[in-house]
Amino acid sequence: MEYPIRINKYLALHNYATRKGADELIKKGYVFINGRKAVLGDQVYREGEVEVSNKIPKKDYVYYAYNKAVGISTNPDIKTKDILQVTKFKEKVFPIGRLDKDSHGLIIMTNDGRVTDRLLSPEYIHEKEYVVKVEPNFSDKYIELMAGGVHFDKFISKKCKVWKNTSKSKDTFNIILTEGKKRQIRRMCEALHHTVVNLKRIRVMNIELGRLNEGEYREIKGEELDTLLKSLQLR
Repeated sequence: MEYPIRINKYLALHNYATRKGADELIKKGYVFINGRKAVLGDQVYREGEVEVSNKIPKKDYVYYAYNKAVGISTNPDIKTKDILQVTKFKEKVFPIGRLDKDSHGLIIMTNDGRVTDRLLSPEYIHEKEYVVKVEPNFSDKYIELMAGGVHFDKFISKKCKVWKNTSKSKDTFNIILTEGKKRQIRRMCEALHHTVVNLKRIRVMNIELGRLNEGEYREIKGEELDTLLKSLQLR
């Protein structure tokens, strides 16, 4: 952790709340720096002492890798089965980011709003890997065009890594994105006159889908969790 550090960021990194939630704790007078009631914008120095009212316990965060099936939405506002209706987590968790209902694969589920803030922020660059099947069959030039940046809807995608799923594959490729426009892969393919028939996310940063069956989940913990949080500068 680098000092000086804003008090809301300090509290977020110590599991008390998201930065927005930390601001609320400060406004309510629950936070003290060197015995003085903190105010918004205060800085914490390395030798400083931060106290939080014992009325506010540290939050126990949990993290899961979940294999979402086709037909399940990550948006509860859409009138279809949403991910919170079909999952059976003990804790109150929420999905990070989007994976449209026609796609399937890895979704990270957590109650840690800090992770959401970092993963969705354009300030941070994080890899997401997908396996995509399209029709009609593609050429080597198609892979080159996908990787070089595709113009769609007044937007040009960033250059990215794209390769055939197997050396002889003509309809399936892997792609790694570091941005997250809505239905981006589908729109990129459509711009190059191809239709996505299957889209599966298999990795978010260091978290891999692995052998999880659809509807199954596993807890992210140990070294895997440590690597994730360090990559997000949360440890």
